Amino acid sequence: QVQLVESGGGLVQAGGSLKLSCAASGRTFVSNTMGWFRQAPGKEREFVAGITWNGGVTNYPDSVKGRFTISRDNAKNTVYLQMNMLKPEDTAVYYCAARRGAIVPHDVAYNFWGQGTQVTVSS
Repeated sequence: QVQLVESGGGLVQAGGSLKLSCAASGRTFVSNTMGWFRQAPGKEREFVAGITWNGGVTNYPDSVKGRFTISRDNAKNTVYLQMNMLKPEDTAVYYCAARRGAIVPHDVAYNFWGQGTQVTVSS
């Protein structure tokens, strides 16, 4: 069992940066692949980043590649999402999620979810 709590969301101007954190509880965190997803009003939840248990592999969709960076600190049971060059279309609720196995860009593959943190990018 893994409990996840996101933080770090807020309001930022276009071109700005935010760093999200996801704190996990539970001894199995280090063995989980972690993902970040986002959901904008009226849209489906979409994958924005994934990282394997040891940080050796990361994955991003083209929409955020080069702007977002996922990382993790297993000693702190925390995964991060550094978001740079933010755009208004990045506005959404951001969620972290955990699963066993490879990075999969589909939310149904993840077993554990946080409550989400709002990111709003103004133009």
